[in-house]
Amino acid sequence: MKLLQSQPSKDGFHMPGEYEPHQGTILIWPVREGSWREGGKWAQEVFSEIACIIAREEKVYLLAGFEQFEEVKSRFATAGNIRVLEVETNDAWARDIGPTFVKRGGVVRGISWCFNAWGGEVDGLYQDYIEDDMAAERICEELGLECYDAYPFVLEGGSIHSDGEGTVLVTESCLLSPGRNPSMSKGDIEETLKAYLGAEKVIWLPRGIYLDETNEHVDNMCAFTKPGEVVLAWSEDESDPQYALSQETFEVLQRERDAKGRALVIHKLPIPKHPVLIKEEHLQGLTFAPGEANREVGERLAASYVNFYICNAGILVPQFGDENDAKALSVLQQCFAGRKVFPIDAMEILIGGGNIHCITQQIPAER
Repeated sequence: MKLLQSQPSKDGFHMPGEYEPHQGTILIWPVREGSWREGGKWAQEVFSEIACIIAREEKVYLLAGFEQFEEVKSRFATAGNIRVLEVETNDAWARDIGPTFVKRGGVVRGISWCFNAWGGEVDGLYQDYIEDDMAAERICEELGLECYDAYPFVLEGGSIHSDGEGTVLVTESCLLSPGRNPSMSKGDIEETLKAYLGAEKVIWLPRGIYLDETNEHVDNMCAFTKPGEVVLAWSEDESDPQYALSQETFEVLQRERDAKGRALVIHKLPIPKHPVLIKEEHLQGLTFAPGEANREVGERLAASYVNFYICNAGILVPQFGDENDAKALSVLQQCFAGRKVFPIDAMEILIGGGNIHCITQQIPAER
């Protein structure tokens, strides 16, 4: 397909909030052996659960490569509202490799960013990402949507969060990392975001979740629950490295104003009370390719309840078997009064390196 060479803001397009109505959600069938145990056997159960919940109220577009396509299509043959598309990818992080969608009135378009596996030669997590880099364009072609070409600007969908009213959240630790756009200044990056997302204000948060291997994506740390309100990953434990990161971010959020001039209402969402660590059993069935980031027993994972997903059916919230699981559900239920909250055992996704928000990408409704 021919990619659009103009910029969304000049064409009157902007990135809606995730809580606005969806036409559908994109997911990718997990099979990559360096991310998913036993070729995705266990993760596939969780992905299926998530897909079926989302499909209650919106279309699910489930991507599968050539080798898995017929099997996945057969698996969901009787599942209403789930359409399996044959699109090759290297892994299953739909948020980061899929298109970022923008809209103008009832018209929706995608954006294809440059993807380099979260850092390329500097600190990328795997070396074979050619298919991932091409995925956004292919998805738009399958969906019959026009797509903007943002190349060579490197960006992942998990590194931005929009309120739908002109404000975008990002982290300095990610967007200013040397593996993204090292030749660009902070000001240049901000202007690029405004041009492609139709934003008026970019709020730069200093850091994200401790040991988040994406260079601390914002979607693990802070997210809009509605215009003017956010949830922030929080720790009361001064001995936890996350404590200082959250405190620093809280102070920035308190000082900032959004594009409409509003002070932000900040809801503190606890991280798990106990660090979520890799166990020996979690490594069984993982096969790492040369040059790929490995997992080790005792490694702390970047577990955060902020990595939830808002769909038409409700709020999908990761659970880790921790004392704070229930508290996180309670906080988010209060933030999303009137929406159903779905607890999801997300440990298999976390072992892969992300969570529910990372494996989903919303398509705004065409209205």
